Amino acid sequence: MTGTDVLDGGFADAAVEASHAFRAAMNAMARPGRILDIGGGRAPAPVSGAAASLLLTLCDRETPLHLAGAHDCAAVRDWIAFHLGSPLVGRGSAMFALGTWEALGALTDYPQGEPEYPDRSATLIVEVEALSNQGARLTGPGVKDEAFLDLPDVEAFRRNAALFPLGVDCYFTQAGRIAALPRSTRIG
Repeated sequence: MTGTDVLDGGFADAAVEASHAFRAAMNAMARPGRILDIGGGRAPAPVSGAAASLLLTLCDRETPLHLAGAHDCAAVRDWIAFHLGSPLVGRGSAMFALGTWEALGALTDYPQGEPEYPDRSATLIVEVEALSNQGARLTGPGVKDEAFLDLPDVEAFRRNAALFPLGVDCYFTQAGRIAALPRSTRIG
């Protein structure tokens, strides 16, 4: 994306696309493991359309955001400054974080919430190469019997779930699709 593209990025039809993206984001978190189409907001590479849609829908100037790895580049920073206004922060201060699994680092590097305020935890947006309903078995709130989701590190998510009600929530994004794994989900 060029400088002009940064200004043109975002949603083509903001009202309709933001509404669809918000509904998809909430449905994904309410139904762990379900892969949903969120559409595609436009952002500079390497940000996927799904990740752009989540950022445009869930973040604003009062949402501290951490960018990890290749996502922490001038084009993405400029896009965030123009479209979101989110302050860019380190892992320990982030409400949201964006990057690949490898770049994001340990889940415990992010705010986990506090016993009195478990909602003061981070949500990670993990960019993945593929989303698939295979792999780890998911049970718990929002899962009728069981669901399956290919996770980058099953043990890390088991440890995260053991912290409930503390811990982080995660979205997985690929192209225009998302899946979510809230901290309340048990991983078999």
